[in-house]
This record gives sequence, C-alpha cells and structure tokens, in this order.
Amino acid sequence: MTGVVYFNHGKESGPWGDKITRLADVARGRGFDVVSLDYQGMDDASARVDKLLASDARAANPLVLVGSSMGSYVAAVASESLKPRGLFLLAPAFYLPNYFPISEPVPHADSVTLVHGWNDDVIPFENSVRYASKFKATLHLVDGDHRLSSQLPLIETLFEGFLQQIG
Repeated sequence: MTGVVYFNHGKESGPWGDKITRLADVARGRGFDVVSLDYQGMDDASARVDKLLASDARAANPLVLVGSSMGSYVAAVASESLKPRGLFLLAPAFYLPNYFPISEPVPHADSVTLVHGWNDDVIPFENSVRYASKFKATLHLVDGDHRLSSQLPLIETLFEGFLQQIG
C-alpha cells in the first residue's frame, strides 16, 4: 500500500459525489487506498474535524487529505494533529468571517495545493490567493464555479501530479 487518501466533502454534498468518485479513481490508480467520511447532516465544522481526528487517518502512511469547500477547511484544521504528507484543497472555505472558529487554518503538510474557480460565487477566489500567498502553497485558478464540475478532467490531472509528487 502506498498510503491512504481521506476525502472530506463539502457542506451540501455527500461522501461519494462525482468529484470524490473521480479523484478516488485517480488515487487508487496510484496505489492509494481511499476513505471518504460521511459528514452529511453535520453543519458544524468543528464536529467534522473531530470525526476526522477520531478516524483511522492517523495510522495512514503516507496520509493525504483532500477537501472541497467546508471539507477543505476540515482537512486544513485537522492537519495540525494528523500531519499529512499532502493537502489537496478545492474551493477552500477560508477567511469567512463569523462562519468557522478559525478563519485561517495553518496547513501542516509537506505539500499543499489549492484549486479554485475564477467564477466562484460562494467563496471568493481571492481568499485562496491570500492563503496560498501566505503559506507558499501551489494555487491553480481555473475557469469554473464553486463546484468546479466543468474542470473535473483538469482537476484529475492536477491531482495525479500531486500524488506523484507525494511519492
């Protein structure tokens, strides 16, 4: 086993939506096991972080955390305890005043990549620019909206390269 990729879905999606299913196929193709936790009905981001920390993620070697929107926030916050090899964050929910307890979770990972849509009307792409700049993370701005559905082939390619870097 090369490692395990833990997927963290967004607030209004599920554990095996189209994005996660396709990225999980990429991960399996590189020899990773995949886990997608079910956070449906959990609107509290801190409860989601607790669920991730209570999972078997700590035992993964290497561990890669992938998140989308609120799931990106969860992955970044949990990275402080889990110390994953990589964080792959799609349309991350950072810098949202009065929404989450930590507006700027520090990424604790060897490799951090963000993908954000120029046309995101839920979370401004500027938030990802600010975050990537502060933490020297790789950032891909793409022609897409918050769901990034129109860019799935590109995101699969970016994720493949990200996993190749991880080892």
